[in-house]
Amino acid sequence: MSPLKKITLVTILVSFYMFSSCVSSTEFEVGGDDGWLVPQSNKTHGDVFNQWASHNRFKVGDTVRFKYNKDSVLVVSSEDEYKKCKTTKPHFYSNNEDTVFKLDRPGFFYFISGVSGHCEKGQKMIIKVMETEESTPDSPSPSSPSSSSSSPPSLPASTHKKSNALKTTVQFSSSCFVVFAIIAVSVFGWV
Repeated sequence: MSPLKKITLVTILVSFYMFSSCVSSTEFEVGGDDGWLVPQSNKTHGDVFNQWASHNRFKVGDTVRFKYNKDSVLVVSSEDEYKKCKTTKPHFYSNNEDTVFKLDRPGFFYFISGVSGHCEKGQKMIIKVMETEESTPDSPSPSSPSSSSSSPPSLPASTHKKSNALKTTVQFSSSCFVVFAIIAVSVFGWV
């Protein structure tokens, strides 16, 4: 193999590696196949969605999809509002039965149902979004939720089905596209 072909091959492989690390994000379906609904069991009362969230890793740029009927989803500003299942000014509200929410910063996000009584029955969730290299050190980070010392109940099997629980999406990032274009031009001399 000629040196020019080797350089071209290495450049293409490096470009694909850089491209894949720059533009991937994941969309998670809250609750797996069951979706965003009031938990049916008193055994798992209040923990079903937090258990589901604890089995996933969320990063800045990921999205969570809530599928539900005759319900709503709210993002509240504090752990206190989350615990009390009440808010006067939610950061986000939707009741369109198929809600996608983008996790746009590291830290904690507090989700509750807006339908009276649903949150109190366990239709609520805390998601922790991990710090990333792109995160700024001055990003706000609410206080962490208290942890439970008891062993968690097992999750419904539907939350473990990867085919329906999440999907990875690819979004073009302008900076990654520019890097890819510069490498292609320099290797192939396209001008």
